[in-house]
Amino acid sequence: MAGIGFELRKYLDEDTFGGTLKAYGFAGLIGAGPWVLSILGVMLIGIVAVSRQGVDGDGALGIRQFATSVTWIMGASLILTGLLQLVFTRFIADRLYEGRESIVNANLLGALALTTAVAGLLGLVLALTLFDETFGWEALMVGNFVALSNIWIVVIFVAGLKRFRLILGAFGAGYATTVLACLALLPFGPNGLLAGLLIGHALLLFVMLGVVVPEYPVSQTVRFDFLRRQAIFPKLILVGVLYNAGIWVDKLIFWTAPGTSEAVVGPLRASLIYDLPIFLAYLSIIPGMAVFLLRIETDFAEAYDGFFSAVRGNASLPEIERLGDAMVVAVREGLHQICRVQGATVLVLYLLGPTIVGWLGISDAYVHLYYIDLVGVAAQVLMLAVLNVAFYLDRLDDALLLTATLFVSNALFSWATIQLGPAWYGYGFGLSMTLTALLGVVLIARELENIEFRTFMRARPAGGTTS
Repeated sequence: MAGIGFELRKYLDEDTFGGTLKAYGFAGLIGAGPWVLSILGVMLIGIVAVSRQGVDGDGALGIRQFATSVTWIMGASLILTGLLQLVFTRFIADRLYEGRESIVNANLLGALALTTAVAGLLGLVLALTLFDETFGWEALMVGNFVALSNIWIVVIFVAGLKRFRLILGAFGAGYATTVLACLALLPFGPNGLLAGLLIGHALLLFVMLGVVVPEYPVSQTVRFDFLRRQAIFPKLILVGVLYNAGIWVDKLIFWTAPGTSEAVVGPLRASLIYDLPIFLAYLSIIPGMAVFLLRIETDFAEAYDGFFSAVRGNASLPEIERLGDAMVVAVREGLHQICRVQGATVLVLYLLGPTIVGWLGISDAYVHLYYIDLVGVAAQVLMLAVLNVAFYLDRLDDALLLTATLFVSNALFSWATIQLGPAWYGYGFGLSMTLTALLGVVLIARELENIEFRTFMRARPAGGTTS
């Protein structure tokens, strides 16, 4: 996302309040766009639908079935595509580094074909074996699962483009269409809502493809070079799966625990007390993601490129040391600013907690859990920043340790909080994110200490490139 960051930094260079507001506003929406727009879209559909149909009867049940289905689809699609996302990102980065842009689109189509086949087959098997719903509902669930899985693959490319206005327009158009289509099809119940969601996701997918494909030459139809043995990095596969599974495992535990959840549709369950506070808390991610994009994905990326260009270019030792110090400062300042901005955001939303909960018309019992989730989400932004730095520095062992810590600790802590009772709900997620973020800071600080010595002494694999 550094390409977008460099474009947005032009607004900061204007040195005006308006320019700063534009830069951070665009950065926040782009950095958190898929998360925030999807959450807001589903919440808006639910709020408007309830206002039309009331809160009782089959209408309310259908809306809850829809919201639960979408949440499960989103989590499952992210975990599934975690197998491919980072490996494919590395493959594309290496091909661009080599100047082989001619095979990018062909491999994108190959990745989409593979994703469609795997997601479609998996979804079909699950629909036939675990569900006993109508054919229409099962078909729409599979269709949305496939569409979302493909969207997560295309987002890899979108994040690397500089046309951020067009990107925001694509997401806005996709989710605006989703909301309008769902409301238009509301009389058809859960099937109508799922059909509206599929229309919006399909539009978003094809609009993003329309943005991405023209950026690279189209020479061949489909290629699967990314599946060749030399292009496969097992650690990246594990990191991708563990990261997404680590983000969702606490929700899964609360969904499957009998005391904290209830069956909604087929085998899918939801946790009334846990789901809403944590998804509301995720809306606070925008400021932190804005800083992440402008400081880590831009300032640090620029300092990183300068340092390693000097190393490869046989620059003098004093120059290399100066650029190494600049890279360390960029990381330190980026992490500090994330802490300051996200901390201020948490404080403001903490003070507004009772007002927000009251405005939404939900129980005051949610406020305490909402506060804890705000801290957990703030720690997640910091964790994402240090994980990104580990990727830049090619510290895959550290990235694997971080994501494994995230998954294991979130699972264990969340399970423990259920055993301890309602007063402890949410602490598992918050503690896990905080622990992982602090571990990441320690690992990155250790790596950046005497970075010049580590760079020259580290033995690199033959033929390797830095993504």
